[in-house]
Amino acid sequence: MSLAEELQRGIAQLGIALDADTQGKLLDYLALLHKWNKVYNLTAIRDPQQMVSNHLLDSLATMPHLWAGRWLDVGSGAGLPGLVLAVAQPGWQFTLLDSNSKKTSFVQQAIIELGLQNVSVHCARVEEWQAVERFDGIISRAFSELGEFLRCTRHLVAQQGRWVAMKGAPQQELAGVPDGCRVERVIPLQVPGLLAARSLVIASCDRDKTT
Repeated sequence: MSLAEELQRGIAQLGIALDADTQGKLLDYLALLHKWNKVYNLTAIRDPQQMVSNHLLDSLATMPHLWAGRWLDVGSGAGLPGLVLAVAQPGWQFTLLDSNSKKTSFVQQAIIELGLQNVSVHCARVEEWQAVERFDGIISRAFSELGEFLRCTRHLVAQQGRWVAMKGAPQQELAGVPDGCRVERVIPLQVPGLLAARSLVIASCDRDKTT
């Protein structure tokens, strides 16, 4: 099965709608990732076939549970999930943040080559980074444990904003949620081609606790 066929099948199994141009752009991103990975070691996964399920579909599986607005991807690495979501949702705004300059350099090049107008990237530690405007959603994929994720990004979330943490089996991390914050939902995900357990943890904090 070709990469395009695997992506198309996975998107159908996820129940989301992406046109042919969008799917082509996702495959262009995958080709860039595979090319740069040979030099910059952006991801431990080397096989493009595996990258479809472990990177593209894993990121896209979050989409039905997200909401329109301004998004921050913390610890975005090579652009996962933020760059994938920016391709899939051109009407939403995405900011990608990572402290690894090699990875942010790759993301910046990918933004240029893919012609994306709705995403920016910054190289900085999240604890020290300040945004002009707070975010409606903050998402992370393998950035840190849940409690630390909430603590170090509180200054960046809007009053009505929420967090989305991509996790495997998150039960042990739920007890570490800081005071004033709560887990709203834990959503099991079925990612096509991925055997590992995946879930989303959606969390929020009291308004006066985010200032």
